[in-house]
Amino acid sequence: MALECVSVRGALKVQAALYNALRTAPLAIGLLGCRKLGGSRLFRFRKGCGRMADKMVAEVTARPHGDFDAFVATIEALRAPDGCPWDREQTHHSIAHNMIEEAYEAVDAIESNSIAHVREELGDVLLQVVLHCQIAADEGEFTIDDVCRDVNEKMIRRHPHVFGEAAAANANEVLGLWDQVKLAEGKAEGREADDAPAGLLDGVPKNFPALMQAQKVSRKAAAAGFEWDDVEGVWEKVAEEISELKAAYAAAPKTSDGKVLKEADPTAAEAVELEVGDVLFAMVNVARKMGVNAENALRATCMKFRTRWSFMEGAAWGMGKRVEDLSMEELEQLWAAAKTLEGAQEVAR
Repeated sequence: MALECVSVRGALKVQAALYNALRTAPLAIGLLGCRKLGGSRLFRFRKGCGRMADKMVAEVTARPHGDFDAFVATIEALRAPDGCPWDREQTHHSIAHNMIEEAYEAVDAIESNSIAHVREELGDVLLQVVLHCQIAADEGEFTIDDVCRDVNEKMIRRHPHVFGEAAAANANEVLGLWDQVKLAEGKAEGREADDAPAGLLDGVPKNFPALMQAQKVSRKAAAAGFEWDDVEGVWEKVAEEISELKAAYAAAPKTSDGKVLKEADPTAAEAVELEVGDVLFAMVNVARKMGVNAENALRATCMKFRTRWSFMEGAAWGMGKRVEDLSMEELEQLWAAAKTLEGAQEVAR
């Protein structure tokens, strides 16, 4: 976590409107400043009801980042009137897709365990952030300093167990605190008296991958109290949804190999699709209650399948055949061999 230790002259202040709205919330905190005491930093923060308190936090030394500043200056030069024609023409919308592509490439590098590749791809992600900030600065919207300040203040607000008096014994409790602070922030956003409040789920992008979106929206709903008592309750929901899926599938017209005939009965086909979605959504909630990230879990399973399939293709090639030419029995034998090899490699680690 990066923290900016500020002097008495320049204390870090939480945005006034949000701070005033949050100060009566039990988890609301605002870091006002810090100073060094021995080997630690004394952070002064404001608790609920305007009370002041101090908390000792392990020493964090703010370091200069000359290369970052140089990179920001490079992007500014590219956007300058005598800079690069392509960079000058870009807008937030014209390069929005690049952010998605670079983020996916960074994740792929991380999962491939290639540190050099991770370093390169994180640079590409940073390029997108700095370029968007320069576009915004050129339009008088905000600057890279505004972005850094905002996210720093947000990290401080959302870690009351570090900078405030809240307690969190493990990572799952930290996530619970995070959700509570986010919920309080949403309630505190300044709005006109007659304006309808923002929906709880409005902050979850609709273009998120479906599993990620499902876990995000269910987590937000759970933070608002819409939650099962325990994981057993979610398993009961899974069983209920599977039963409804089976009923919808049984009622739908199908081909000889079991595919739903959408053309014969679009309503029945849609019902099956919706029930499949309900089963998946329920399983995401099982994962959430277990503290498992469903998106990561399925990505890991896809990678495992790809690895095993690659082994099967190699084994088939070694026999002078193609995978598609093998019988089901032969495929199952190769699959079992791939699993055995995988287990041996795990033991070797």
